[in-house]
Amino acid sequence: MVAVDSVVKPLRSIGGFYALAMDTLVALFTRPLAWREFFLQTWFVARVAILPTLLLAIPFTVLVVFTLNVLLHEFGAADFSGTGAANASVTEIGPIVTVLVVAGTGATAMCADLGARTIRDELDALRVMGVDPVHRLVVPRVLAATLVAVSLVSLVTFVGLAGSFSFAVFVQHVTPGAFAAGLTLFTGLPDILLGLVKGALFGLSAALIACYKGMSVRKGPQGVGNAVNETVVYSFIALFVINIIATAVYYTSAK
Repeated sequence: MVAVDSVVKPLRSIGGFYALAMDTLVALFTRPLAWREFFLQTWFVARVAILPTLLLAIPFTVLVVFTLNVLLHEFGAADFSGTGAANASVTEIGPIVTVLVVAGTGATAMCADLGARTIRDELDALRVMGVDPVHRLVVPRVLAATLVAVSLVSLVTFVGLAGSFSFAVFVQHVTPGAFAAGLTLFTGLPDILLGLVKGALFGLSAALIACYKGMSVRKGPQGVGNAVNETVVYSFIALFVINIIATAVYYTSAK
C-alpha cells in the first residue's frame, strides 16, 4: 500500500499541476481580467525582487567574466573578453539570476498568500459565490511574474555588462575599445530574444508552481510552510530543465 501511494501521489500532483496550467491558459482569454489584482501583484513582485536581483547580478557576472578572462589570458586573447561577457550575460546570467530571485521572493509570497487563503476556505467561498479562483487569483499572478521576469532580464543584462566592463578594464586591464567591439561579435538580436523568452518561461513556470502549491495546501499552517519550501525547490528544478531545453532548441535550430 505504501509503495502504491508513493507512485500515485506524484502522478496525482503532476496531473493537478497540468490541470491548473490548462485552466490558467483558458482563463487568460476570459474577460474581464482582474486588472487591479494584476497591477498589485506586478508592483509587489517588482518591489521585492529588483534590489536583490541587481545585487546578485554584479558578483555573479563578475565571477563568470573573471573565470573566462583568465582562460583568455592564457591563450593571449584577452581582447575577446567582451564577446564572452555579452553572450553569457544575455543568454544565461540575465534570465537565471532574475528567476532565482523571482522564485525565491515573489513566487514564495504568492504560495504563502494562496496557501493561507486555502486553509481559511476562502477559495471554496469564492467557488460557492460563482467566482473562479483561477481567473480571479491565478491569472493575475502568472501574468505579473512573467512581466516582471522579462523586464528584469533586460535590467540585469545591462547591469551585468556594466559590471563586466568595469572589472575587465580596471582590474584585468583589458582594452576598453576591444571589450566594446567584442560585445556584438557573437551576440545579436536572436540571442537577446532568447534571453527574454527564457525569462518569460522562467517567470511563468515559477508562478504556476507557486499557485498550484498554494492552492493544494493541506494540514493547516504547517502545510503552508512545506508548500513554500517545495515551491522554491521545484522552481529551481524547472529553471534548469527549461534552460537546457530552450538552449538546446535555439542552438539546434540556429544550425
